[in-house]
Amino acid sequence: MDLTGFYRAAAENLSEVQAIWKRPLTFSEKILFSHLQSLPKAPPQRGRDLLWITPDRVAMQDATAQMAILQFIRLGISQAALPVSIHCDHLINVSTGGATDLERAIETNREVYEFLESAAARFGFEFWRPGAGIIHQIVFEQYALPGGFLIGTDSHTPNAGGMGMLAVGVGGADAVEVMAGRPFGLISPKLTGIYLKGELSGWASAKDVILNVASRLSVRGGTGKILEYWGPGAESISCTGKATICNMGAELGATTSVFAFDQSIADYLRASSRSQVVELLERYQELLGADVEVAEQPECFYDELLEVDLSALEPGWVGPHSPDLFTAVSEMAERVRTQEYPDTISAALIGSCTNSSYQDLTRAAQVAAQALARGLKAAVPFFITPGSRSIEQLARREGLLDTLTEFGGEILTSACGPCIGQWQRERSHDKNTIITSFNRNFRGRNDGNPETLAFIGSPELVTALAAAGRLSFNPLTDALKGADGVEFRFVPPGGEALPGSAFEISTEGLVAPSQSLEARKEVKIAIDPASQRLELLPRFDALQNEDLHGLVLLLKAKGKCTTDHISPAGAWLRYRGHLSRISENMFSGAQNAFTGETGLGSNLLSAEERIPFAKVAADYKARGQGWIVVGEHNYGEGSSREHAAMEPRFLGCRAVIAKSFARIHESNLKKQGLLALTFVRADDYDLISEQDRFDLLSFDVMAPGSTLVLQGKGPDGSYEILLAHSFATQELEWLRAGSALNWLASQAGAP
Repeated sequence: MDLTGFYRAAAENLSEVQAIWKRPLTFSEKILFSHLQSLPKAPPQRGRDLLWITPDRVAMQDATAQMAILQFIRLGISQAALPVSIHCDHLINVSTGGATDLERAIETNREVYEFLESAAARFGFEFWRPGAGIIHQIVFEQYALPGGFLIGTDSHTPNAGGMGMLAVGVGGADAVEVMAGRPFGLISPKLTGIYLKGELSGWASAKDVILNVASRLSVRGGTGKILEYWGPGAESISCTGKATICNMGAELGATTSVFAFDQSIADYLRASSRSQVVELLERYQELLGADVEVAEQPECFYDELLEVDLSALEPGWVGPHSPDLFTAVSEMAERVRTQEYPDTISAALIGSCTNSSYQDLTRAAQVAAQALARGLKAAVPFFITPGSRSIEQLARREGLLDTLTEFGGEILTSACGPCIGQWQRERSHDKNTIITSFNRNFRGRNDGNPETLAFIGSPELVTALAAAGRLSFNPLTDALKGADGVEFRFVPPGGEALPGSAFEISTEGLVAPSQSLEARKEVKIAIDPASQRLELLPRFDALQNEDLHGLVLLLKAKGKCTTDHISPAGAWLRYRGHLSRISENMFSGAQNAFTGETGLGSNLLSAEERIPFAKVAADYKARGQGWIVVGEHNYGEGSSREHAAMEPRFLGCRAVIAKSFARIHESNLKKQGLLALTFVRADDYDLISEQDRFDLLSFDVMAPGSTLVLQGKGPDGSYEILLAHSFATQELEWLRAGSALNWLASQAGAP
């Protein structure tokens, strides 16, 4: 990439913006507006106007890339319109550690890896082999660019915001459109300005910053917003600490999160042998942060303001089952008592894409070293997941992994592993407590056991409690007995943001494509018709008026219904490229509002009860019976997996109606040709009964800003519910075509 040309063009674009709009800009606006396909005459209205953006790059992980590539194949296009990378990190199941797990994963997933690598070779993508690292860490090391705009088919793509980049998680269909040369559509996000003052000290870490923000804004408080961090406290946080904060902004539903370019980012780039980039960035410093007027009058530029005093932060935990349920370490003992959480910890895990930086591992190793000096080791199984091969090599060079393994830790391969349920855990499904430094803790997410209570904190906090073996332990005040019987207290870890000497960013595992289009055209992408892992996609038919009458209710979901509940990962990851097979898991984690049971419902046509939702849906599809799903707030929270939209579409769903949606999932539903609708009056959710039949009216006159009517008829009489939608004109074209892919294929001249 010509970086000089990139920043010169950005400067020219922003000069034009400010000449027309004549007002100061936030950092987020600078990046957004310098990437617009065309410049409107007036600033877009936040939360209303649709922006068409030209990203700089697309990144995909192996679980979501399968479906994205299967869609891209349908277009008949020879190559992507921009740089694309594929990262093999999700399909590696861990159990025994390191090399053994990696070798087994390569053999188990050979068919999928060969498919992905051949597709990368055919279409000109960069391919990162299994073991190279987690997508977000590789992007941070290799591709993240201050002032850039990236989309990734994973919800934690905003990790790159720690490098001063707008990085947005999307579904596979979004990526396919951009790869085909179309702009990325995004409702102009509202801006939340988060002012950081003070400085972190003691046990408080960057992790505690985002846990504090999550507890204050909630898991849906960031929906439709960019979280922009600024202030003197922001400048005091390391580059990798910034990444941790941005990574977990996804747990608030935020479109993305970002920090301005500053000295800590420059220091990271220099330490990783990229000094020449820093010199260029410093020349274009004015592009890489908000205008000075923004800091002087933030209330004039941000839709919402939040202040966090880093000096006053107390470390803590979030959980169980939700990343916004915060408990300070000083209060956890009481919570354990009153909530009857299992106090004995069954496993402790650190690392992952969220918290495996050099700074994270030095702080964890300092805690472990203190325990070792007193003759103690981890009292519970303790696991460490380096985010990339580069991180692992650096941590070994500096002796950090030696300390952590001496403490009792087991080094896992550089992959997602337990964070996404790829953990072959030998344990019965009993109620138990685990502690992690990961980013999500939904019920059953880490080990498939809905009775596992997962609490999230900083790596150093996890390490301290691994030594104690108890959730109630407070390392700020409580003492442990050493091997000699003498009590001691941990000294707060200091940690180092960067090593004393420079380190190289590894490219081991990278397979670069041929630069010759003719050579790439010779690459064959084969899919065995009998495969249980890969399957060519069917073409979805467009919804018609007659499809929206006489509908039945498949599921009325109660409470949190994330994409993990709709389409669980874990063992099901192996079928991410096979729509027929993976659809068998549909709604297997969702709670039935009528019975309280998980994954089971009633078949109104056969009168069978307690049947898996996927089986009921398959029977309805076979009989030509359309159905709907109803949910509560923030429906589809969590992962970007478009399978949570494709599976209902494949099995005959007509509409998903919720009190509110998570951004990525709502987009995925639209892209797959489904009606994503919201209750105008949230309480109307309560009107819907299991035995009711439904007609959806006004579909034929649906337009941006219009409403639809759901007519319900049941044993207790009839009722009407007013429904809203957020479909823009372009999105309605996708809907009328049956899916965004159908529309895009028609534009490309493909069948």
